[in-house]
Amino acid sequence: MKNILVIIVLFATAFGFAQDKDKDKSSVLSRKHELKIGGIHLLGGPLLEGTYEYIYSKDFTYGTSVLISLDGKTAYDEEFSVTPFARFYFQETKEYGAQGFFVEGFAKYLSGKYTPEVFNLFTSNTPKSYSAGALGLCLGKKWTNSSGFVFEILVGGGRTIGGSDQPDGIFRGDLLIGYRF
Repeated sequence: MKNILVIIVLFATAFGFAQDKDKDKSSVLSRKHELKIGGIHLLGGPLLEGTYEYIYSKDFTYGTSVLISLDGKTAYDEEFSVTPFARFYFQETKEYGAQGFFVEGFAKYLSGKYTPEVFNLFTSNTPKSYSAGALGLCLGKKWTNSSGFVFEILVGGGRTIGGSDQPDGIFRGDLLIGYRF
């Protein structure tokens, strides 16, 4: 567990030092990187979800989210997941770019323990370990202020691919708070 957290911190730090030195750092328009933490997962989980997002243009971004369970006894099916995503933004004003209403497509690798909802005398309802892939879509909205702080709402879902002892569908959603640098 500690090794995974160290890797995440090193990964985030490496992107933090990879900024272009020629650009004006005081303008939000010139900032291309965002780091965010999921608030609902952290408070209700306890799950830690960290997200990195790269701003490719004012209308398109891509990134990845990593979710780690901080307690193995959680009722949430996922204990670990990696979710690469791409977002298309639809806004009327382009003053800060990569903000406003967006549509997200994602792929997800997830693992955890799942209890099938089968009520049969011949099957057990004990949790079974699984790992699966999933594809899905999300809708959301992002607000960015002039100093670079970011607040985001994200809701969506997807379908797992293959396998039998895994959830059929997945939920992706949170309230994320972060910073654009």
